[in-house]
Amino acid sequence: MKKPSNKDLVSIYETMIRIRRFEEVSGKLMEDGKIPGALHLYVGQEAVASGVMAHLNDDDQITSTHRGHGHLIAKGGAFDRMFAELYGRSTGYCKGKGGSMHICNMELGMLGANGIVGGGPPIAMGAAFSNRFRKTKQVAVCFFGDGASNEGSFHEAANMAALYKLPAVFVCENNGYGEYTPQANHQAVVDVADRAAGYGMPGVVVDGMDAVAVYEAAGEAVDRARSGEGPSLLECKTYRFFDHVGVRGMGLSYRTDEELERWQQRDPIDLFLAQLKDLGVLTDRKAANIEKKVMQEINEAIEFAENSPIPTPEELLDDVYSV
Repeated sequence: MKKPSNKDLVSIYETMIRIRRFEEVSGKLMEDGKIPGALHLYVGQEAVASGVMAHLNDDDQITSTHRGHGHLIAKGGAFDRMFAELYGRSTGYCKGKGGSMHICNMELGMLGANGIVGGGPPIAMGAAFSNRFRKTKQVAVCFFGDGASNEGSFHEAANMAALYKLPAVFVCENNGYGEYTPQANHQAVVDVADRAAGYGMPGVVVDGMDAVAVYEAAGEAVDRARSGEGPSLLECKTYRFFDHVGVRGMGLSYRTDEELERWQQRDPIDLFLAQLKDLGVLTDRKAANIEKKVMQEINEAIEFAENSPIPTPEELLDDVYSV
């Protein structure tokens, strides 16, 4: 099992901070009416994207969900172009046409966030098939939720990936809810990873609030895929601290405040920072410097987005393709 170096640990921590602060600020901008549309925020789940993406190269591919900002940031997404996309500006990753739920960047191998539940697995499987056909060492990683694991698209993609031993990793971010429905109310299994046996691939359950645990489990799955041994299903037990849409956390009808408070006591960033301080890898001063650097970058990115032009009507059909 590959252990993270001190440099890896600090990098993962900084990625988690980048995701958390981007999401908090984005949610506030949405509430203030400065960002149009709905945002599905990744707060609470940062250890998953950060731990998995630490093993990926720039040319490895990922597919995402409607809750995809964290995945793009962990893959190397730039704040300025991300904020510009959320603002609907032409300098955004999708020139202001994709928005939050369809943000993507092919240069980073980010094949797109997806507003369709279960829309990502077939795309990731297709990318993995291409990787094998072209005999590259690229790996395709598919992020999806517990709700998406019920969709036929996921089962078909997992079955085909296993059949052809494609270089893919299926990462289920099980935050306990399919939108507003508790997991126990939409599927009989407790562990989504148990379904891996039906496809003939390894299935692993990991604590999705523990960045190191995610890193270690993802490392094995990515190495397995890259070496030609086929796909794996990695289930990360995690939790979103905000509502399905927006930043509201407390006072929700479908989950209790006590449940949220229990999970917040296991905040992945707080747990990881305490671990790094115990190891002597990070000090309070260094952590504060990371925070300062991230917030400065965010503020500059927002200024960039707000000063960027809105797409013109003449650009409406640019980059839009039909068969």
